[in-house]
Amino acid sequence: MKNAIKRSLTAGLLGMVLAGPALALNEGDSAPDFQAAAALNGNAFTFGLRDNLKKGPVVVYFYPSAYTNGCNIQAHTFAEKNERFKAAGAQVVGVSFDSIARLKSFSADPDFCAGKIAVASDADGKIAKSYGVNVRSAVAGRKDTRGNDIDHDFAERTTFVVGSDGRVVGVVGGVSPTENVDKALTLVQGLAASR
Repeated sequence: MKNAIKRSLTAGLLGMVLAGPALALNEGDSAPDFQAAAALNGNAFTFGLRDNLKKGPVVVYFYPSAYTNGCNIQAHTFAEKNERFKAAGAQVVGVSFDSIARLKSFSADPDFCAGKIAVASDADGKIAKSYGVNVRSAVAGRKDTRGNDIDHDFAERTTFVVGSDGRVVGVVGGVSPTENVDKALTLVQGLAASR
């Protein structure tokens, strides 16, 4: 009787997990290709993952919103360490629900992206969904660090290091913005050392 109850509970829980929201990609998974409006140093362009993977690994980092405390720290840290990512043959692109207008400003801001890292707009959430990133709904009245309204959803801070073969090398989440950058850099440096 106890075994039958255990099997029933296990089957029920497994069914709930399988029926639940998509889980984030894992190491070894193929990273979904995407093209998105992006900005670098205040200039808009189209970022395509597949095209950029031809140059080497890409760090795709999802973050809640430009001009918010943790995201400001993370963007600044990526900008500060950008030369180390480049030395390991990788490039960095941030992805959020922000509009391209907000991202043009954020990408050029000397205190944050500092013209060194690209940030892409996922305004409709399709990229976050394809990567299985958790998303929180917009909160009415929420302001950014400049005092402006934030009128979009928030992607959970999750970083995917994608190898030049298009496969996920590692996933970083659940850590501070600075740790997130450091762990991504360690993964990228490990890739460079194994070549």
